[in-house]
Amino acid sequence: MVPAVAKDLAATITDAVKDAPPFMLAGYFLLSLFVLSQGFYLFIYTVAPTPRDILRSETTYKHIDDNGSISSSKPLPYWKSAYDQRKRTAREKGQLSDGIIGIEDAEVFMSLVVPAFNEENRLGIMLREAVDYLQKEYGKDKPDSTTNGSLGRRPKGAQEQNGHVASANGNAKKPPTGWEVLIISDGSKDKTVDTALDFARSLGTESAGLIRVTSLVENRGKGGAVTHGMRYVRGKYAVFADADGASKFEDLGKLLRELQKIEDKDGRGMTVGSRAHLVGSEEVVRRSFLRNLLMHSFHLLLWILTPPATAAIRDTQCGFKLVSRPALPYIIPYMHSESWIFDVEMLMLAEAATIPVTEVPIGWHEVQGSKLNVLWDSLGMAWGLFVLRAAWAMGVYNRT
Repeated sequence: MVPAVAKDLAATITDAVKDAPPFMLAGYFLLSLFVLSQGFYLFIYTVAPTPRDILRSETTYKHIDDNGSISSSKPLPYWKSAYDQRKRTAREKGQLSDGIIGIEDAEVFMSLVVPAFNEENRLGIMLREAVDYLQKEYGKDKPDSTTNGSLGRRPKGAQEQNGHVASANGNAKKPPTGWEVLIISDGSKDKTVDTALDFARSLGTESAGLIRVTSLVENRGKGGAVTHGMRYVRGKYAVFADADGASKFEDLGKLLRELQKIEDKDGRGMTVGSRAHLVGSEEVVRRSFLRNLLMHSFHLLLWILTPPATAAIRDTQCGFKLVSRPALPYIIPYMHSESWIFDVEMLMLAEAATIPVTEVPIGWHEVQGSKLNVLWDSLGMAWGLFVLRAAWAMGVYNRT
């Protein structure tokens, strides 16, 4: 009975198509495309992730006071507040260029953001390596914090006056020195916060206050934690690194040197730590066949779905990236993804803003205790990449 009805319906439609004039067929076709596109837009709008609002307690931090005790909660400095005010003023004057607006001056030379979710067992080791390097290379006692001892790149039009870099208008301006660490506890249920503060206390009064710890009430995901930390950095340069210590932290010097080579006239730039040179090494070959298969499949998907410059990055997922301060307003306010795929969105935003990006080989080693589920998280990353690309392409996400 059902096949007969279906056959009759198909015959009726076929006859109608034969008898319909061409302009009507074209109209039906365009209408169908419109309905399908609107349906797809609605679908992407529904499934595209929207970051939750930031809670008041998440805009504060704690650190170790001079007397060795844990401080009360203090407000984090939010560079975007001043940036937004400048943007409103520029809009009123008809000057809408982000390059004209600028970002407030850095207070320190290097900021490190560490996203941490239940990392009480691995965080201390990573922090020791990081802080030892930061203090050695960018400590306050280092004259004019630079790239491993060589004077950093001067702003365009700047001159040197009495050892200080002068701005283009001739006013001497001492470049920022020092470092800071922002640890973002991403809804941790263990002693991650205590571990971070205990480590800070072990540094003594001189450096303890440079470690700031912020607690997110609920887990946002690695991308959400990194983005949150980047909102409050005070550094001329900001790097984020995984809490597991898998990346060789002293390679930050390499990232900085390469970034200073590619910075544009506004000082914007990004360097991406890369493990691509390790493909084929014993460290990678001894991984399971499934893990290597999924890795290569993800790279193929990136090549298909992302714009050219992002697709050219051989290792988008390495958790060791350095961004110059002037580049932050073009990237951080527009981040949506809070999952593992956030690195790709960061690179796509940099590409859209024509920010120079380069890949830098770094040392890396496998660390036990990874929270990554190879199969399910790989599938989630593939789905997240598809939704992310569609959301930006269709205007669900925008830069307004």
